Parts: sequence; C-alpha cells; structure tokens
Amino acid sequence: MSLDISSIVSRYLNSCKLYEVLPNTAVLSQLYKASMQEKVQKRSTLVVPLDELEDDDMLPLVDILLNVHLFTVDAVDILSTSKAVVNQESIVSLMRAVNSTLRIVDLQDTLFRKDILWDLFQGGLNCQLLKLRSTEIQKLNMIGSFMQLHTLNLDFCSSLTGLEKDCFTCMPKLMRLSMCGTRIADLWTTREALSRLHSLTELRFQNCICCKDTGPCLASSNGADSPASVGKLFINQDSLNDSADRVSNHFGGILSSDPSFVAISGRVDFQLEVSFGDLHVEGRDDCPEYINLKLRDTSVVSKMYLTCHPSPICYEKHYREYLIASLPHLRVLDNFPVKKLDREMANTVFSQYYEYLPYKRRQKENVASVLHMRETGRGNAYHNKSSRIKEAVSCRKSPHFYSRSLCAAKLGSSASPSLHTMSNISNNIKEGSESLRPRQFEYHPTNPSLMAFGTLDGEVVVVNHDAGNIFSYIPLFGVTNSILGLCWLNKNPSKLLAGSDSGSLRLYDINDTLQKAKGSCSSCSPVVFDKFEHLTSLHVNSTDDQFLTSGYSKKVAIYDICSGKRLHLFSDMHQEPINVAKFAHHSPNLLVTSSFDRDVKLWDLRQTPNQPCYTTSSSRGNVMVCFSPDDLYLLVSAVDNEVKQLLSVDGRLQTDFGIASTGSAHNYTRSYYMNGRDYVISGSSDESIVRICCAQTGRRLRDYYLEDRIWESPILVQSLRSDPFRHFHMAVLASYVRPSSKRDIIKVNLLETGQYGDEDSKREDFSSSYVHGG
Repeated sequence: MSLDISSIVSRYLNSCKLYEVLPNTAVLSQLYKASMQEKVQKRSTLVVPLDELEDDDMLPLVDILLNVHLFTVDAVDILSTSKAVVNQESIVSLMRAVNSTLRIVDLQDTLFRKDILWDLFQGGLNCQLLKLRSTEIQKLNMIGSFMQLHTLNLDFCSSLTGLEKDCFTCMPKLMRLSMCGTRIADLWTTREALSRLHSLTELRFQNCICCKDTGPCLASSNGADSPASVGKLFINQDSLNDSADRVSNHFGGILSSDPSFVAISGRVDFQLEVSFGDLHVEGRDDCPEYINLKLRDTSVVSKMYLTCHPSPICYEKHYREYLIASLPHLRVLDNFPVKKLDREMANTVFSQYYEYLPYKRRQKENVASVLHMRETGRGNAYHNKSSRIKEAVSCRKSPHFYSRSLCAAKLGSSASPSLHTMSNISNNIKEGSESLRPRQFEYHPTNPSLMAFGTLDGEVVVVNHDAGNIFSYIPLFGVTNSILGLCWLNKNPSKLLAGSDSGSLRLYDINDTLQKAKGSCSSCSPVVFDKFEHLTSLHVNSTDDQFLTSGYSKKVAIYDICSGKRLHLFSDMHQEPINVAKFAHHSPNLLVTSSFDRDVKLWDLRQTPNQPCYTTSSSRGNVMVCFSPDDLYLLVSAVDNEVKQLLSVDGRLQTDFGIASTGSAHNYTRSYYMNGRDYVISGSSDESIVRICCAQTGRRLRDYYLEDRIWESPILVQSLRSDPFRHFHMAVLASYVRPSSKRDIIKVNLLETGQYGDEDSKREDFSSSYVHGG
C-alpha cells in the first residue's frame, strides 16, 4: 500500500538531518501543494523547481525521489524557469532517481555541458515530455531509451544542424516534435530520421505566430466551415511587430555569432518570411516594410498562416509538400493541419520534383532479394500486379535492369555515404608537416584505380586511390604555379597533359618513370608548347592529335600534340573571359566555350570560327560547360546554382534543374554527369552541398551535406567528378573552413553507409570528414 505525501515530508526532513543541510523552502512548498492536490483531486504531481535549488539541496532530494514510487505521487515534473545553478551531474542523477514516475522535464533554461548531454542522450529518460534548449547540440543522436516520451521540444537549439539516422529509434510513442529556430537544413537526412517515428503526428520547424505547442492553430481551425473566415487570420499590429522583432533577433544572433552558418545553409541573407493567405491586419491594409510576405501555393495548402522562428529547412523549395509526402502519419505541420487535399497535392508535387529512389524505383528493396531475382530471372513486386506485368517484363529485358535495381537497393539503405580523403595517401610525399594542396583532379580514363591531381604549388601526383599509394610524383615546373588544367589522352591513356596558371604546358608519360628516393618521378615529353597566359582549362580532342586551352582572357588556342605547334589562336570569341572550353567526346572538330559574359557557344573547326554554330545564354556568368558522354547534351553551370541541360545539336533547353540560388555573386557552381548521363552532380564553392538530380527529368534524388566532424564546420565544394567506372561514386575537391583553409580530395561512395570509430581514430583517418544526406 502506498504511503501518503505527508510521509514524504517526514522522510525529506529526516534526510536533510542525515546530510546536515537545512530543508529547502521551495521543496517543502511543492510537497505541500502536492498534498493538497491529492486531497482535492485524488491525484498529485510533485514539481521540482531546479532554479530554486542549490547543490546542498540535491542529496536529500535524490534520496526521497529514489523511493517516490512508495508514495501516492502520480507524477514528478522537473522544471527550470531560469538559469539553474545546481551542479549538472546532480540534475541528471535527480532525473534518473525519479525513473518511471517522471512526467515532464523542462530544461530550456539550463545550459548543459556537451558531456552531460551526451550522457543524457545515451542513457535515455523515462519522461513523457522533454523540453531542452542548448547551444552544445550540433548533431542530434538520442539513441538511449526514451520509451515513454510522447513530446519532444528542441526549439532554439541554435547550433543543431542535423539529425543522425538512428536518433529516434528508441522513441516508439513520440507524437509531437518541435525544432523551431534551429539550423536544420537538409530535407533528406531529416526525412530519413523522422521516418523512424511511426507515431509522429505533429511536427514543426517553424511556429504559427499565435501558437506555443505543436497542435493545429486555433485561429486557422476555428470557423473552418465558414466561407467568410477561410484564409483569413486577424492579428493586431503590435503582435505582428513583436513577431518580426523576435525572428530578426533570432537569426541576427546566429549569423553574428558564427559566420560559418552562411556556408552551412548556402544563403547569404535571411529575410523575415511570413506565409499568409488573405491576411488582414487590424486598422490598416499594409504591412511593415521589413516583413517579407510570401504567398504559398493555395492549391496545396488550403489556408495560410503567419509563421515565425523558421529553421533553414523551411526555406527549401517544396519543403512542406516534401515532408507531407514523406511522412504518411503526419497530421499537423508547423501548426497547420494536413488535410486530404494537402496530402494529395503534396504527393503530386513530390513525384514531379523528387525521386524517392534511383531509376524510378518506387519502394525500397533488399539487396539479397534483388540478387535472388537476378539469379532466378524473376521480376520485382510488379509481377503481382497484372496491369504492370508487361512493364516489368520489358524492364527485365534491359541489361541494366538488375544493376540499377541493386544501386537503388543499396542507396535506399544508405543514410550517410562512406568517404575517404586522399590526404593520407599524399602526406608521405613531403617532409615535416607540409602537405600537398590539391587544386585540380581527373580520374584515369581506362584504369579504375588511378587518379591524377595537380596542386597549388605546381606538383602533379598520380595515385592509386584503391590501394592507397602513390603511383607517380611529378614536381612539375620547379616554381610555385597552381595546376589549373589536367587532361588524360584518350588513345594513349598513359599520357597526361598539365597546364599551370602561368601558362606553362607539359605532356607526361606516367609509365616512363625513374625511381627516386622519395617515390617515382615521371619524365617530361621532349615536345615544347608555347605558353598560354592566364590559363584556366585545357582539353584534348577525341583523336589525341589536338588540344585546346582557354583562360582568363577572350582567347582560345588550339595546339598540335605531336609537334607542340600552336595551330590557331582565336581572339574575341566572347566579350569576357572564357573559363572553360571542351571538345566533344566523339567529334574531334566540335568544341564548346563558356564565358562569364553569360554566353555558351558551339564551334566547328572545319569552318572558319568567326561565327559559332549557335549561341545560347544563361542569366548569370557561366563557370563551365561539358558534353554528355554521348555528346547529345551540353551541361551548363552558371554562377550561383544555375544549372541547365541543353540539346547539343541546337542549344535548346532540355532540363532546368531549378536549384535555388544563394544571392552570392562568388558562388561558383560546377556540374558533371554521373552514371553515364543518367544523373547530374552539382556543387558550389560557397556551399557544403552536393546535389544529385536525374539528368532527364531534373528531379532531385538527394542533397548531401559535407561537414568536418572534428571541428563541426562545413566543407565547401570547390569542384567534383563522378567515378567513370562505379555507379554512384564520386570525388569532391573540398576546402575546409576550420581550423584553416585546408584542401583535400574526398572520395564518396553513396551506396555504402559510412562507419565512424572513436574520436582519436577520427582525427587520423577519413572519418574526420562527414557527409550526411538521406
């Protein structure tokens, strides 16, 4: 039989005597309130006010709470309404002592240390509602047991950038989740983590201006059947101003405290955003100038609302539709109800703009099942649906059907790709602490294991990136010149052409090596090439008899590879510098140029190149252009994420990939084909994101965010290439933001989940870098 609460008071007083401390008046007051509540309501809740406790009060309190189950206390709430001064280890001990009786834990005003949070997240809690605010949480990884938790509030955890894949696996009852005012930006990893929450019905990354919890906004719900009230939200001017000030102060504090946030989010400016339908402000028809009023698509969301404290994820294109389509049990998003029409339209938008899995696979499959189907010659789940039997049989006739199914199965089960950095391979070249600084790189055209990269100091290194060793080291020019151009010959793939920013050009045979004390050193071809000043790119034609150069000028030069003679020097092909020029893969006389004058031009050397075959334009300066492997298309990348695919025959637009711009004039975007010409990978110099899109439809497959896990800072994408021999493999030329502007090449395998060891090993191997993406 349980003892009444008055017995707790006696035990508490005795415990205070035992530990030789005075009873805390706030604790006695809460015990008295619980006693009165029990008499009136036949139920009692004991509130523990952390902000009124001191360290001396903790031992007696823990003592009585260890046996709280023996008394008629139905629930214990641990609250902090201001900054608590109690020892943090004691707070954790207090929560652990309560155990199954714990109901609410509100620690929004307690600044926990990182190690305390780690212990809390690893060990779990038995509470039903947890509110936590901390600047020490970067990656949420609550893998401990939270079996009774139904509400989790992480609002204003302003350092929180992402969710680990398994962070919600031990929360089977979680129904309500709030993460307003965080730095979470990635739709894909967020979806992957939230998909583990099968009970989740209410979610928000921004809140309605009049709502404190995650439920549907009463202002938007009341009068739903009244036509006069549909789409209208009445709010006075003071509330509107107050909301704007809170949003401004929140993001202003984040941006001023950590400039790297711009790199993480890919934005240089956060405008205050208010979503609305037919908004009416009492007393006036206009709104303050500093509030950005944005009308959402009313065909998807039936009524609009005012939001504040948005996390960066809210600014992603089709954010609301993406989450609604991805979370079938969701009933409320950002305090706005998800109705049948909303879900139908969200599914339509998702299928139009996103790929759930590669190659139009509609559901995740087990790798073993795909292998079994390949061995038995059977199809997938389509064979159970008679309407799709012919489609499945037709697909199985394709030689790529099973390999693509395997890719889809592997990518679908990989939340965060594995990656390896090349620095470990190249660091043994130089003495002391000096390391190689890559500036340009290219995969070998016929040997899957080889890759060449040029450095900022004028070296060229050929590495066996599979075995992890140096194949050839070329101290190129003897002076400090950055290698900006590298190209393997096609028919003579042992030869490598390199060019520096000083205009020097060299041709090397990597098989013609001399053994040196510090490795192997390739010798230079006797052919001498005239310099091309301000070089930024070079490229060899399909027959290996000519190559072209372009650079920070309006000129393009054509060279004879065998003699070294400069055959042509074309001037004024563009109005501004020609950053990249490329030959076609299969025609030795066709080339394309891209310039910062916004034009892309196709040229035929069989004609006098006074006039291009055609000219097409971007809205911003072009960073680069390349042909698809079969030369059917041109992939054009302009400044700040303007990426388009054109028909190479006439320059007509085939696909606009619709990547959001950041507003930065220095966000240099580069894009390449992957898996033949099935997909496009794109990255930009001011962002830490690699985007993967279907080349034919433009649908987004994934976004992957690169981050240094040791320094918890973004890794910026300077360039990237797809592996020509392995599907969904790529390499990224990365620039680290902290602790210094370190450069490295990171190999990324999207089909394999990354594994990370202890912190010491992370500092020494590839796992000190991290990619997250769903």
